[in-house]
Amino acid sequence: MVANSGILGRRWVRTVPHINDTILLAAAVGLAMQSGQYPWTTSWLAAKIAGLFAYIGLGVIALRPGISKPLRIMAWIMAMVCFLWIVSVARLRTPMGFLALM
Repeated sequence: MVANSGILGRRWVRTVPHINDTILLAAAVGLAMQSGQYPWTTSWLAAKIAGLFAYIGLGVIALRPGISKPLRIMAWIMAMVCFLWIVSVARLRTPMGFLALM
């Protein structure tokens, strides 16, 4: 997107992010059910799932044509920070994630 690549017009490039997001959501629900830790009872898991929805929303903005390139780049950067925060929430088991270390 940043380099104006012609590959962005291919069907599979537009489809794969949706498949990835669906797998991430299904994995979140499946792991929560399997472990018996549900978002409404475990605060770090609720934060992680909320972060996943934020990550998906930012990814939609970053990949959507018709939105200005600076906004799309900012959404992509924010999505990467959100992803790192989600990982830190999972590793540290605190809703603050890496912010708790500051």
